[in-house]
Formats: sequence, C-alpha cells, structure tokens
Amino acid sequence: MPEAPKLPHDLSNPMNDYSLTQKNKNKLQFIEDVTSNPDQVQQRVLSEILTQNAAVEYLNRHGLSGRIDRDTFKKLIPVITYDDLQPDITRIANGDKSHILSSRPISEFLTSSGTSGGERKLMPTTEDELERRSLLYSLLMPVMSQFVPGLDKGKGMYFLFIKSESKTPGGLVARPVLTSYYKSSHFKQRPYDPYTNYTSPNETILCPDSYQSMYSQMLCGLCLNKEVLRVGAVFASGFIRAIRFLEKNWSDLCHDIRTGVLNPVVTDPSVREAVMRVLKPDPKLADFIEFECSKKSWQGIITRVWPNTKYIDVIVTGTMSQYIPTLDYYGNGLPLVCTMYASSECYFGVNLNPLCKPSEVSYTLIPTMGYFEFLPVHRNNGVTSSISVPKSLNEKEQQELVDLADVKLGQEYELVVTTYAGLYRYRVGDVLRVAGFKNKAPQFNFICRKNVALSIDSDKTDEVELHKAVENAVTHLMPFDVTLTEYTSFADTTTIPGHYVIFWELSLNEATPIPPSVFEDCCLAIEESLNSVYRQGRASDKSIGPLEIKIVENGTFDKLMDYAISLGASINQYKTPRCVKFAPIVELLNSRVVSNYFSPKCPKWVPGHKQWGNVN
Repeated sequence: MPEAPKLPHDLSNPMNDYSLTQKNKNKLQFIEDVTSNPDQVQQRVLSEILTQNAAVEYLNRHGLSGRIDRDTFKKLIPVITYDDLQPDITRIANGDKSHILSSRPISEFLTSSGTSGGERKLMPTTEDELERRSLLYSLLMPVMSQFVPGLDKGKGMYFLFIKSESKTPGGLVARPVLTSYYKSSHFKQRPYDPYTNYTSPNETILCPDSYQSMYSQMLCGLCLNKEVLRVGAVFASGFIRAIRFLEKNWSDLCHDIRTGVLNPVVTDPSVREAVMRVLKPDPKLADFIEFECSKKSWQGIITRVWPNTKYIDVIVTGTMSQYIPTLDYYGNGLPLVCTMYASSECYFGVNLNPLCKPSEVSYTLIPTMGYFEFLPVHRNNGVTSSISVPKSLNEKEQQELVDLADVKLGQEYELVVTTYAGLYRYRVGDVLRVAGFKNKAPQFNFICRKNVALSIDSDKTDEVELHKAVENAVTHLMPFDVTLTEYTSFADTTTIPGHYVIFWELSLNEATPIPPSVFEDCCLAIEESLNSVYRQGRASDKSIGPLEIKIVENGTFDKLMDYAISLGASINQYKTPRCVKFAPIVELLNSRVVSNYFSPKCPKWVPGHKQWGNVN
C-alpha cells in the first residue's frame, strides 16, 4: 500500500522553496497512487484492520475467528448503527479495559454531533488515529496550491475553537474530534509549515473561554491583515459569527490596535502574553479598520479589511449551504472552498477541485483512511422526494452493500465504514451521490445527513425529537383550554446566530386570554427537550439563538396544503411537513403570523452524559 509521504527534516527551513515543492509533489503522487487501484488498497486496509484486531471480543462474538478475507467478513459481521454498539461503548466508558472493539487501548472518546437518546454519540479512538487524521490534513494544501499559487507567502486567518470536554466514569476523556486534534502534539507542536502558518497563536485557539478566544483571534487577524491570504473556520456558521463579532466589537478592537494595549476583557495570562507578541501600537491601521467598519454597508467587508484574501475556507455543503448568500455578501464573491470530508467516526476524503461552485463540491475518498462500503438508498417519489433508508437491515439488504470500486455514477448511497479504531460495518448516516471518478476512485457529492430536520450549527434535530419536544411544550397550554392544530418548523439563518422557528396554529377558547409568558415557557420547554448538542450550542457555545414560536392565523395549514397540491402533491398522500425550507412556503407562513415569542433564557446543559452523574 502506498505510504503517506514523510516530512523531510530540511523543511523546517521556511526559505526552502525547493523542499516545499517536492513535498507537494510527494503528496499529490500519493493521491494518484491510492486512487489508481482503490480496490487493492481497500482489500489491504481491511486485511490490516482485521489482522490488528483479530483477537477482539466483538469480531469473535460474530464468529470471525481470526479470518481476514473480505467475503467471510461480509458474511459474518452485521451492518450496525450506534444503538447496536451502545452496550459495548458503555462497558468501555465505565472502565472495562479488555479488548472489546480494538486491540489497541482506547485513548479517548470522540463525541459526535449526532445524538442517541438525546446525548452525543461516543466514538472510540486510539492514539494512532491522530496520525491518520494528520495525513488527510497534509493533503489539503498541496491540492489547493495547484489552483492558488503563493499561499506559502502569507498567513491563514482561521477561527478555530475548542469545546468543553468531560470524563466517562472509567476516566476516559470525551470530547469533539477537533478539540482532540487541537489539543494534541500533532497540532500544538507541529513543525514549521508555511501552510499551517495561522494568524491565531495556539494559546488563543486553546483558550476555553469562547469570548476571549474570539476576541484575541480577531485582534491578531486584524493586526496581520496585509499578510492574510485565506480566511475560514470549520463551518460556514462559525465564520459568519466571527464577522458578526467584528461588527459588534470593532470599536474596542481598534482601540487596542491604536494604543497597543490589550483589552482587560481578555484575562487568560497565556492568551494575553501570546497576543502581546503580535499587538503593537498602529494608529494608521486602527484608522483604516475604523473607516471600513463604520461604513453603513458591510458588503465585501472581508476583501476590504483583508485585501489580499484569495478565498474563504469553510464547509458549505449539506445544511451549511443555507449560509452561502451571507458569505457571498461579506466576501464580495470570493471563492467558497470546501477542502475535506470528515466525521468523528473517520476522516474520509478531500476535494480535488476546491475552486468549484459550492453546489458542485465532490470529495474523493482516500482509500487508506478506512474500509468503505455503500448501502444503496432510494428516493420516495412525491413533492418532498424524501430519502428512504431502512433503520435495520434484513439479510437481503445486508447483501446489497457494494465496495468503493463498485459504486455506480449517479447512484445515492449511505456510507458504511470499518475503522482501525474498532468500528465494524458502522452506518455513518451520511447520504452521498457518486459524481465522478479520480482515476478509478469515486468522487461523491454530500447530499445530506439522514433524518435531520433542523440544523443551525453542528446541531442535528430529527422529526421524532422535535415532535416529542412540541408535545412537552403543549402541556403548558392545557389550563387555557387550547389545542395545537398543526405545526411546522424552520431553521432561520437570517439572524446571527441562527435560531429555530416553530410555527403553531392553535384552536383557541376566546374567553381565556393566554399571557405571553406562557408561550415563552413553551419555547423554553421545547429547548429543554432537545438533545445535548443543541443545548450546548445555546448555553455554552452561543452558536444558536433563542428558539421562537410564531402563532399563525387559523386556516394557515390548509393554505399550505393547497399550495403543495398546486405543485403536484397528491391530496390523498399529503402530510404536513414538520420542517420547511422552500422559500415560498416560509413566506406564506410568515405572512400569516399574528404573534411571536422567544425563549426567555438558555436551556440547562452540563458537559458529559446525564447517566454519568457527577463524575466530571
């Protein structure tokens, strides 16, 4: 199997252009090699995984008994979801150190933005997985430099943050995958590389206080504005929050730049020390930023304040596509670049044509990252064209899975992964469409995360969870002899941060007026009923705004049905959609709003899982 190219020692010299060019060539050749014979690479990856983990309890429980061939693996090992794996995950979380899933020690849990039973899913990982993730990161800039030369001559202004972590009863750390990566030596002690030369000092990224982190990262980005060649964050929503932060705080930031004195709001000593290495009195720069930020229009603010920026590096696929108009407004049409496809379960692939339109982004899965299989999915015909993915698979459906080299152009699949860290035929939940091929390796459009109704940031709320939350909230209306006739929802990203909107049509007893505070209690009751990722976004990360209930006129949902039927829906099969995205439908609902109410405070949230009690 082709080895990931190693970094030569002489690359520590920042002036060594020849070495950088050679390194880029090595990385690009690696991509050529692994995409030229993906099936052979995949067979060897599976063989390596099964050899390394031959003695683990999970594989032997299913009768594999040390065999490593693909056919036996597919015959004996079931295709599973997180719920199937949860008993084993719980044993590991509680301190069982036997080789349940992996022959290597489980070093920590990566907390997924997907949830099970309202709590974040826990993905086991091992120390050597960090090496694999670092490999994928190392491919990004050699690819990008083919399209945008000279990126090694400046800096990247990336707004990167850590999130809170907790400990399982058995003492293992549980935290998001990016927090794990930023806190690792792979990131903190990375050798000099012009492509990981960021405006944000490590100390500002690793600051646990999100406000101090944002303030100090923005300040450093402003101080180095002429050196910035690319800007970004992980998600589009996070980058827009950073620009809105500048909108609210540019006056204080300019004061710091003018005087060379850091605002006392930043109290973390290590962050202050790191920022003061960058911050110097610069009245001219302060005047320039003040002049641009005090203009009435913020259109093109990115290219105005950071004039050498060549692109915006953020994820704008899937639900993040809702932020594209806002990014275009702030970025004055700068290219929006999605570089990689990854999750807590596994890092998957890279975008080999990064300057394509957001709607055309496709990812080439790198065959060395894990063993990949694909479950065909089928659309339900109708207006919503919803995706049909069975929750559990019968024997026939298990046999329908195809290998990476056998997928068909234009077909949609659910991704199933087997990893070195101990996931076997695990359904990730992402739906992908084959868009083309790089050599013999398929390239995929990310279509959606299955069963997600609402999403603002990394939160994912499905219809079942939303329905239970609405049912809980409606109990507040019982004393007023009111019933909920119909409801739907909408992820409103016109506010920053975005927020959930729930449209309610009520059957009212006119004799009993309902105080506004009751509807506010309903808003909070919905929020309290939603999963921990949503509640963390509201209470800790401040990445989601207060939930809003909009009461609509009686007959509104009949109008909604009439509109859907006019577009071709069958009157016999029509069901009220529990989430709406289509602009004309949102406009129809908004045109019939009679009152609206917001959640009065943040829902309760604490790190960790509620069943862990107070182990943290």
